[in-house]
Amino acid sequence: MRIDFSLYLVTGRELLPPGKEYLESLEEALQGGVTVVQIREKKSDTLEFLEIARDSKILCTKYKVPLIINDRIDIALAVQADGVHLGQTDMPVHVAKTLLPAGTVIGVSCNDIDHVKKAIEDEVDYVGIGAVWGTTTKKLTNPIIGVRGVGPLLQALDGTDIKAVAIGGINSTNVLRTLHGSVSTSGHRLDGIAVVSDIVASSAPRSAAQRLRDSIDAWVHHFDVEPQVYDAETIKNGVVKLMQVIRDKSPLIHQITNIVVTNQSANATLALGASPIMATAPEEMQDLSRIPGGLLINFGTITNKDSMILAGQYANEAQKPLVFDPVGVGATQFRKTTASELLNAWQASVIKGNAAEMAALVNSTEVQAKGVDSVGSGFVDPASFIREIAKKERCVAVMTGPTDWVSDGTIVVKLENGHKILGDITGSGCLVGTCVATFCAGASLLATGPETSPGPEPAMLVRGNMLIGAVGGLLALTVAAECAAERSDVHGSGTFLPALIDELYHLKPENVLSRAKIQVL
Repeated sequence: MRIDFSLYLVTGRELLPPGKEYLESLEEALQGGVTVVQIREKKSDTLEFLEIARDSKILCTKYKVPLIINDRIDIALAVQADGVHLGQTDMPVHVAKTLLPAGTVIGVSCNDIDHVKKAIEDEVDYVGIGAVWGTTTKKLTNPIIGVRGVGPLLQALDGTDIKAVAIGGINSTNVLRTLHGSVSTSGHRLDGIAVVSDIVASSAPRSAAQRLRDSIDAWVHHFDVEPQVYDAETIKNGVVKLMQVIRDKSPLIHQITNIVVTNQSANATLALGASPIMATAPEEMQDLSRIPGGLLINFGTITNKDSMILAGQYANEAQKPLVFDPVGVGATQFRKTTASELLNAWQASVIKGNAAEMAALVNSTEVQAKGVDSVGSGFVDPASFIREIAKKERCVAVMTGPTDWVSDGTIVVKLENGHKILGDITGSGCLVGTCVATFCAGASLLATGPETSPGPEPAMLVRGNMLIGAVGGLLALTVAAECAAERSDVHGSGTFLPALIDELYHLKPENVLSRAKIQVL
C-alpha cells in the first residue's frame, strides 16, 4: 500500500481542549491536510479502544486517509486498519506479520542506529524516528536524539524503500528546523513528520494541520530545486552589491559575543555601515528578532546560554541570518556540549571557525586545538572537509586560516586574501564572524526587497544568499587587512587594529574586485 506520510497525526484524547469532541477534532484535522492517522490509546480498555478505532476508521475512510493502530494487533484486525505501529517493547515484527493480512503496513519506533538496522532486517514499511524534541505527550524511555541525530539514521535507510517520519515535540514553530536539519549527508530526507499536541490540543485543528501541511509542502518543493551554479565573477559582483545594500540600509547586527572583542566588533560593524547591538538579556531576544538585520552568536565566553538559545530560535522564526562562531569549542567538554545543544535548538545559517574548531564540531582529530587557536598543518583535503561539514550541519560552513574555505555543501570557495598580522591581534577570528553576520544581513535585506512577497517564506529558515554573504564578510576583513598592513603608519599589532577599522570604513568595491583571490572548486 502506497502511503503519503507527509503529515502523520498521532491521536491523544487527553490533550483535547475543553469543549472539543474527539471525532470533531479528528475530522477537522483531516480536512486540514493530515495524510495518515495513528490511534494511540495507552490507557483505554479494549472495548473503548475498539469503539474509538471503529469511529476513526469511518472518518479516515471518508477522507481516504490510512488508519494505523498503535501496538494493538487485535484492534487493527477488528477494524480492518491499514496498518500497525509497534514500539521496541511491543510485539516483534516477525510475529505481527504472521497475524496480519498481507499488505498491512507495519511501522516501528527507532531511537538509534541499531533500531534502524533491525527495522531493515524485519522489512518494515516505515520507521518513526525520535524523540527529536522534548515532549510531554508520552513518557520517554529513550534519550532525545535531537534534529542533528536524525540524519545518520536516515542515511542507514539509503538503498531501501523504507519510509521515515520524525516524531517528538514537533510543531508549527520547529517543523522547518526539523525537516531542514534532519537531512543526511547523503541527501536522504524525511518522508513526513508525526504530530500530536500541535493539532490535537488546538481549538482549531483544521488551521493547525493546514499550517503544518503548507510548511511541509513548501519545504519539499524547495528541497527539490536544483542548487545554484557559481563562478568567481558572479560571487565577487554579488559581494559588491551587498556592500552597497549594507551602506544604504544599515541593518541591525545583534551580537551575543565574548567580552574580549565586544568593542572592536561593534566598531567593525559601524565601519561597514551597519548598526551593532550587544544585547544579552533573554527578555530582549524576541523584540530584537523583529528588526531587519542579522544575529551573531559567539560563545568565546559562555555566560548567556539561555539568551543564545532564545535568540537563535527567534531568528529562525523571523527568517533572519544566524551566524554561529563556536570559539574554542574543542578546548573543553562544556564547550562541546553547549555547541551541540545550541545547534540542536536552532538552525545556523553559517557556522564559522578555524580548522581546530571545525574539527571539534565533527569529532575529527586531524587538527588539534590549543585553547582558542588551531595548531598543526591543517587538513590534508580541506575542500572535502568543509563541504562535508556544510552537508552535515545543513548550512554554509566557513573555515578560516592562511587560506579561507567556504562551502554550501555543493560548491567550495577558496579564498587567499589577508595578512599574517591578523593572527597577532586578539579576536581577529571574532571580527570575521562580525563581518560575515553583517554581509549575511545585507543578503537577507536584498532578498526581501519591495518585489518580494510580504511575510515569512514558508519553505525557508533564512532569506538571502548566505554563501555570498559569508564570502563577502571574509573578503571585507581580509582585503581591509591587506590595505591596513601596507600603510606607513602601521608598525605592529598595536597600530594595525585601528588601521584595520579605518580600512573597513573606507573599503570600496574596486578594492574588493581588484584584490579578491577567489577560486570556485
